[in-house]
Amino acid sequence: MEVELLERRDNELRFIIRRVSTAFVNSLRRAAIAEVPTMAIEDVVILTNSTVLFDEIIAHRLGLIPLTTPKEGYVMPKDCVCRGSGCSKCQVRLYLDVKAEYPMVIYAESLLSDDPNVRPVYGKIPIVELEEGQSLVLEAYAQLGLGKEHAKWQPVSACAYKYYPRIDVRSDLCDGCGKCVEACAKSVLKLNDKVKVADILKCTLCGDCVETCPKGAIEVNKVDDSFIFYLETTGTMTPEDVIIKAADVLIDKAKRFVRALEEAA
Repeated sequence: MEVELLERRDNELRFIIRRVSTAFVNSLRRAAIAEVPTMAIEDVVILTNSTVLFDEIIAHRLGLIPLTTPKEGYVMPKDCVCRGSGCSKCQVRLYLDVKAEYPMVIYAESLLSDDPNVRPVYGKIPIVELEEGQSLVLEAYAQLGLGKEHAKWQPVSACAYKYYPRIDVRSDLCDGCGKCVEACAKSVLKLNDKVKVADILKCTLCGDCVETCPKGAIEVNKVDDSFIFYLETTGTMTPEDVIIKAADVLIDKAKRFVRALEEAA
């Protein structure tokens, strides 16, 4: 297996992974989406709400606010000594106390946390509008969870892969007319004296260039064991941490399978 980093920017990561099967890379994608624990608000206690929104709507909005997730310090509620009843090992309290002296908007940055390591990723997410004299007082309790249980626990907003492309230009059949260059919407090809590949990573394997050329002049195929992997996190974790934890999930599953197989033998 080989991994080649292509791009790392803010919450985005793009890399090439070679000598693996489709099943493996898809398992990695699914684990990153559904089985990497992240923090999200699960329970909300509304103490005062004189806004125009029902308590349930406010609670739903709070649950979808991305929270930073520390690498250590918290466990899943089902694994906690308190058995999920709620303690400092498996949950953190956030609170909000706002009374409007003038028309205003309450943003996520108004949520104050007992743990500075667990806080809203983006402070300018609007929660609710308040008119003069209205107030909102609440306590919210965040805990670790998995994306397969609820989308609010998904650490990624985008996670996908595509086959690594291979483009072969037959110089003996290509007449250099440039029609394939014009047909390519992604500017993968360029024309100097002959047609050449300018940026193969942009290729989507659409085959438009093949259709405009004489038969066999250009061949576009996928490399069966190589993939371009892309993910963008919600900001709760770094993309590197998401991929590493997703790989750990697969390793743990493989170990549990081996143990179960040995016990059954």
